[in-house]
Parts: sequence; structure tokens; C-alpha cells
Amino acid sequence: MRELSEQELVRREKVEKIKEFTNPYPERYEITHSLEEAAKLEDGTDNVCVAGRIVFMRKMGKMSFLKLRDFEGELQVSLKIDLLGEETYQFFKSMVDIGDFIGVSGEIFTTHTGEKTLRAATFTFLGKALKPLPEKFHGLTDSELCYRHRYVDLIMNESTRQRFKIRFQFIRELRHYLDNLGYYEIETPILNNKASGAVARPFISHHNALDIDVYLRIAPETYMKRAVVAGLNKVYEIARCFRNEGMDATHLQDFTMIEAYQAYYNYEDNMKLIQHMLQTIIQNIFGTLTIQVGDKMIDMSGDWPRVSFRELIKKYADIDINDYPTKESLLQVINEKNIVLDSETPVEDLGYGNLIDYLYKKVARPHIIEPIYLTEHPVSLSPLARANDERKDITDRFQLVVNGAEIVNGFSELVDPAEQEKRLLEQAKLKENGDEEAMDMDYDYIGAMEYGMPPISGWGMGIDRVIQLLTGSENIRDVVLFPLMRPLEK
Repeated sequence: MRELSEQELVRREKVEKIKEFTNPYPERYEITHSLEEAAKLEDGTDNVCVAGRIVFMRKMGKMSFLKLRDFEGELQVSLKIDLLGEETYQFFKSMVDIGDFIGVSGEIFTTHTGEKTLRAATFTFLGKALKPLPEKFHGLTDSELCYRHRYVDLIMNESTRQRFKIRFQFIRELRHYLDNLGYYEIETPILNNKASGAVARPFISHHNALDIDVYLRIAPETYMKRAVVAGLNKVYEIARCFRNEGMDATHLQDFTMIEAYQAYYNYEDNMKLIQHMLQTIIQNIFGTLTIQVGDKMIDMSGDWPRVSFRELIKKYADIDINDYPTKESLLQVINEKNIVLDSETPVEDLGYGNLIDYLYKKVARPHIIEPIYLTEHPVSLSPLARANDERKDITDRFQLVVNGAEIVNGFSELVDPAEQEKRLLEQAKLKENGDEEAMDMDYDYIGAMEYGMPPISGWGMGIDRVIQLLTGSENIRDVVLFPLMRPLEK
């Protein structure tokens, strides 16, 4: 049995005493305004009913002040014995603690210090907090405690509330932008027979009713494209995805992304769309296209330049990948230059495309601050992308990179089922040879393609990562409401 603190024991005793006066956990309370709305009302506005959690309280003889807070805002409340009556006021003084929920109604006025306040004519107890809030008013500062106890972090820390307000507003603006362009928001399966739609290591589970192993979705891509086959020309999904890979300041195994597909578009159309969409959303949220990330100011305005894999690797590693057209030759020069790649899969087991990708991530990506479009991805790194008409070894693909992080990935889609089957067979062979991030063969998807696909371009964006960028957060878990943590007993 867990040990309770002295304060927790006292609060539990109060619950029993409160039952003698009222229900400590009532069913509902009628409010007229949110706390944020009430704080903007004119002085003299009466019959204002609000409710919230007490986060500050100063109890005095015949008059007390407290502060109510919720996610949106806060409001000061004054309670006077001559308005509430002695019995109600004494109940408040003896039974109510910081952290409890109450409802009050009364008139709005401004104190001599200039703070909007509700002068309570009635008071209703709405819920007892059995644990005390952190003693320090500014709240939690230990990042791991904030992740484990986000509910307390949100109660106590204004900076955390602001981060998540930006996240929620970004998603709302994102939906609004695409909905106005005529996109349908659809849902695709999280449990899949094949780990398809991206190059990544999947999570595996078991479906008891069907008695089959299933994969948690690594991307919604192939089902989104099935929807285009069905005639939905503009689709998007804000999807929870799962990749059983490394964890660092910009990567989580379970994350939120958006993917969108439009028939008759190519990748250059989507590069224009992404730039306009993000610039519109950022301007709507912040009123500017210059965002602060740590000690850096990043300008998101203007046209974002395009840079190829070859140019970046040549610039930062002095390796021209065109001179090393095979995995073996490229790996040899990487070793000669003593470049250590950060891959969970042994580098000798990586395919040629993945090897180029890990090399770029190691030597070039950390140097990219202002937004750029990374282009000319190798075909073996992009098994679902359309090959360039003039150079069959690269694809019509782009990635938006800002501040050393990949924010958006998009390409002209491969719609030739014969070519797609060939590439997936090559991916399956790579997987057999030890590349755990290679894709599986997916004949059901090939079958859908064989009914005919129009020209398509699609893109995906990591919601968590773009919010991390926009809020200048050091760790991606700072912008995830309830990140997975190792249990304390482990």
C-alpha cells in the first residue's frame, strides 16, 4: 500500500467532513463565462458564473482572495463574509485548499492594483484535490517530472500552456487550410498486414480474433493512395504512427503526422503548396514569419531554395556521391574519411539509398538552419516515389529541412504498378539481407494500383517536429501532451 503524506491524509479527512455539508464531487455547475472571458468583462457586469481550479489563495478574517485557473486563462475572486454568510465563509476557510475546484457567481470589478476580479455572491464546492500542487508557485522545472506529470505541468507552468496552445492552433489552422482547398479528411487503419508506406522498422503485435501478426502503422501512405484510386482526388489524414527506432531530441517511436495526396499534382506543385500553407499558418499564429529557436532567428519568408543530396554531401564531407555509384564504393570512402554513421542497423547491411541518407544526416543536416528543399533522392531510398524522367537513378522528391530537422517529405508518386512491384521486390531482398528499415512486399497495394492511378503527388509532415521548431523546444517530448516514459519501477 502506498504511503501518503501528511497533507494527503488531512485532505482525505476533509472529504469526509465536506460530505456533512454537501457532495464533494457534484454532478455539474452552470457557468455563464469562461475564466478568460470573465477577465475581459466591464466592471459592474453582474450574475457572472465561473468555475475553475484554485491555484492561489490568501485567507483572511472576513475577506479572502483566490485565483482560479484553467487551460485558457485565470481570474481573481474575492470572497467576503458579509456577502456569503458566516456559515458558507467558514466552510470555505476550513475545507477548501489550493488545487480544489469551486464555482462562484457575482459581479466584476477592478481592484486598486488594476486586477479584474469577481466579487463572489455565491460559492459552490466542485471537487477536492487529494494531492497538493507543487509548493513553488511557478511550478515544475524538472523536465522528466513534466513529462510524467503533464497534468501538473499544465496547471502550474504558463510556458507549457502556451506551447500546447500553439500546437492546438496549428492543427486547427492546418485543417482549415486544407478543408478550404476541398480536401477530404479520411481515416486509415492503424493495424496493418504489411509495414508499408515508409522505410522504417515497425512495431509488431498479434491480433487474437484473426490469429495473425499485425504491424502498427508506420505511415498511412498506401491506404491514402488507395483512396485516390477510389476517386477521392484530394485527401489528408492526421495520423498517429509508430516506428520502432531510435529515440532522441527530435525522434519519438510514436508520433503524429499529417499526410496529404492530390491527383494530377506533381512534386513541384506540392513544394509551392507547402511553402504557402506553412507561411500562411505561421503568419496567422505569430503575426510574423520570423521565428526564434533558441538563440537563432529563422526567417521563413520568401521562396525556399532547393539543394540536392549530392551538393550537400559534397559541401560538408567532400564526397561526390556520383563518383561512388555502389554501396561498397561509397562505404569504403566513408570509412577512409573516418565518418561514423548513426545507424542501428550495421552500416554494411544498409542499402545504397539508406547509406546516402545516413551520410547526409551525419555530415550535412545539422548545418541547415534556414528552410531549404532537399531534392534528388536516390531511387532505392524512395521505393514509392516516381523516378525522374531524365535521370532514372533519382526520384521527383523533396524534403523541407529547417534548423537541422526534416519537417516535410513529399514526392511525385509512383503510379506504374509493374515498376512498383519491381521496387518492392528489391526492398524485400534488402530486408532479407539484414536491412531492417527496408519495406515489405505488399501485393494488396499492387492490386489496387492495377485498377489504374492518375498522376499523384503527396507529402507528409511531422506535427510534433514542426511544433518543436515553432516553439523553440529543445526536446520533441516538450510538445507531446503525454509522451511514453519508462515506468519508474524499471
